[in-house]
Amino acid sequence: MSQGIKTVLIILGVLVALVAGVVLWGVGQYNRVVTMDEQVKSQWAQVENQLKRRFDLIPNLVETTKGYAKHEKEIFENIANARTKYFQAGSVEQKVAAANGFERALSRLLMLQEQYPNLKANESFLKLQDSLEGTENRIAVERKRYNDAVRQLNTYRRTVVGRFITAMAGVEAAQYFEVPESQQEVPRVKF
Repeated sequence: MSQGIKTVLIILGVLVALVAGVVLWGVGQYNRVVTMDEQVKSQWAQVENQLKRRFDLIPNLVETTKGYAKHEKEIFENIANARTKYFQAGSVEQKVAAANGFERALSRLLMLQEQYPNLKANESFLKLQDSLEGTENRIAVERKRYNDAVRQLNTYRRTVVGRFITAMAGVEAAQYFEVPESQQEVPRVKF
């Protein structure tokens, strides 16, 4: 074989190896962004599981509390309306807004115990309150995990390579589960 043919074959081999390396790297990046997108969806499902648990506990807490606070009708109506809004929400953003509204109404319900000493001592109320507090802690953990997955995906989307790969995969930026500034204040309940 002549020296010229050997050189051409070596160059061709290097080019094929280089192209194969770039293709394999691109496939790996594509798979990475799909995995991140699925992680965000999975973490959101976990947030929803905990929110559903909360929404299932609330009717029991409301019924237990109603006997002690019959004149607090507005609080119970706000809780029912917020619960309904959550289940009617169609997007993650709408569900986040509904969940935040529900938290405000729920905090007012829990503050009723200060006004009704008998309620504070009621065993059913205390058990439900403990379950609800555990659920709230779980929600906080799942929100953090969800927001971590969103941060990872959104950070990758902002890189040079990430912009191209996420566009190719059709992966959009994910929405953080944030508490609006207006809801970060401690609610005041006046009777």
